[in-house]
Amino acid sequence: MIKDTVGAFVPHGLFRIEGASGGPLEGLTFAAKDLFDVAGHPTSGGNPTWLATHPVPDVSSPIVDALLDAGATLVGKTITDELAYSLHGDNMHYGAPLNAAAPDRVTGGSSSGSVAAVAAHLVDFALGTDTGGSTRVPASYCGVWGLRTTHGALSGAGLVPLHRLYDTPTWFAHDADTFACVGDVLMPASDHAPSRAVLLRDVAALADPVFSAPLGRVVAALEQMFGAVTPLDIAEGQQLADWRAAYGTSGGHEGWQLHGDWITQNKPVFAPAIAARWKAASEISDEAGADARAKAAAVRAHVRSVVGVDTVAVLPSAASLAPLRNADPAEVDAVRLRTMAITCVAGIAGLPQVSMPFLSAEGVPVGISLMGPAGSDAALIRLAVKIHASVQGT
Repeated sequence: MIKDTVGAFVPHGLFRIEGASGGPLEGLTFAAKDLFDVAGHPTSGGNPTWLATHPVPDVSSPIVDALLDAGATLVGKTITDELAYSLHGDNMHYGAPLNAAAPDRVTGGSSSGSVAAVAAHLVDFALGTDTGGSTRVPASYCGVWGLRTTHGALSGAGLVPLHRLYDTPTWFAHDADTFACVGDVLMPASDHAPSRAVLLRDVAALADPVFSAPLGRVVAALEQMFGAVTPLDIAEGQQLADWRAAYGTSGGHEGWQLHGDWITQNKPVFAPAIAARWKAASEISDEAGADARAKAAAVRAHVRSVVGVDTVAVLPSAASLAPLRNADPAEVDAVRLRTMAITCVAGIAGLPQVSMPFLSAEGVPVGISLMGPAGSDAALIRLAVKIHASVQGT
């Protein structure tokens, strides 16, 4: 059994399932966010009432099965913020896992336990999800590799949803080689060959100055590979906060359609911030939801047209360093809103985004991302590994 030194695992999630012998991931261990079904083991979705009102699954997520078939050994299930509806990483029922890379700071969420287990080297990699940033942000906060996959590229079967419009299965790893090996197993081969790089200037402007130095180093590495990196404002005069609002409203409306009856009937206890989000979701009219989906569809088409089939975009993975564990809730929410204006770009567009780990001058983790065309996940991972090695001087 895992010795959980960072509070990453849920109480009902300590078990071991050996991977098949001879596969490409043989010898590696992984954990699964407690949104993924594992046959014979309960799924809580981060909430005890969900745990009590849903049967133990008898079929695993196909992603879990694929990893086991590839030889990786599953060592348990990790904490998630309740129904994945948070970026903070503090579950009132199961705890706030420790960020081994910055113990005075939060891990971020909602994939809090998965990123904590990877950052503490309890496992080689871990499954997470990313709807509004729930992998990219924790990866940035904890100094590990993470990504948002192309929307729809991996199966959502056997996975507790939040907003199916934007949900993506994902993974973290603490080193580039493991990260890439998992990608080779899970992601379809990609023949995308980026020939152009851009800097999302308006997105970068939302991030704190601590991102400037590593962002500049990544841009310099891209210039060595592609020539000039073109700065552009992806929103083209629109407000990224309006894009974030379209994401939040369209996702909230869908989330209530998925879970509203269960919440109304079972009256689960949610943390105050998450309860407030569900209350707001319950009040979104069908008309407002439809308007927000139309806005999001226009944003999606625009971003995809800018990225095309051959462009890689560089941007910060989050708006700030990980907040301190004792930060004022109002400050935390302000950071969350600014961060989601960054993460909603790939989220709405359904594009892949890899977060590469760097350190600030003070040694605190900070993530810089590459975003690419839909379906370019495998190629984007290879490029990110190459760029990161170049920046690190290896």
